[in-house]
Amino acid sequence: MTFSNILFEKKNSIAYVTVNRPKVLNALNMATMEELRTAFHEIKNDDTVRVVILTGSGEKAFIAGADISELAKHDAVSGKEYTHRGQSVLNLIENLGKPVIACINGFALGGGCEIAMACTMRLASEAAKLGQPEVKLGIIPGYGGTQRLPRLIGKGLAMQLLLTGEMISAQEAHR
Repeated sequence: MTFSNILFEKKNSIAYVTVNRPKVLNALNMATMEELRTAFHEIKNDDTVRVVILTGSGEKAFIAGADISELAKHDAVSGKEYTHRGQSVLNLIENLGKPVIACINGFALGGGCEIAMACTMRLASEAAKLGQPEVKLGIIPGYGGTQRLPRLIGKGLAMQLLLTGEMISAQEAHR
């Protein structure tokens, strides 16, 4: 299987999925989301895979969020469909039935932070920055981040991050 936006390989009982768009900080477009869906469906149906490592190419970003140039093209109807398709990919990751480890190298913002939240476990480099900056664009996290974030860090801190759009360091996230 050949992909344009992700790298996918299986070694022994480990599946490695890497978002591979480093020139745009691994920003998510719909083609990338569909490739992630295909890879995770294959992983789900492969009994030899016991664990998944999910990361982003390069040193600057895990996934820096949605591809804003693609987001700008949507009206209310197509934007809703875009969001539903993204939610279904994250639900697949979250309910895979196998551990998915997000290895966060650099920025995990917006949809990238939401993907990390859908994973079973998150490991971050010391340089990692995490956040939900959607409020600064006048929108909310579209892939379930408003539900996952409070479950992971509590309602108070989640509201602070969701309503301010601020980023936090890996060290702050660890607390």
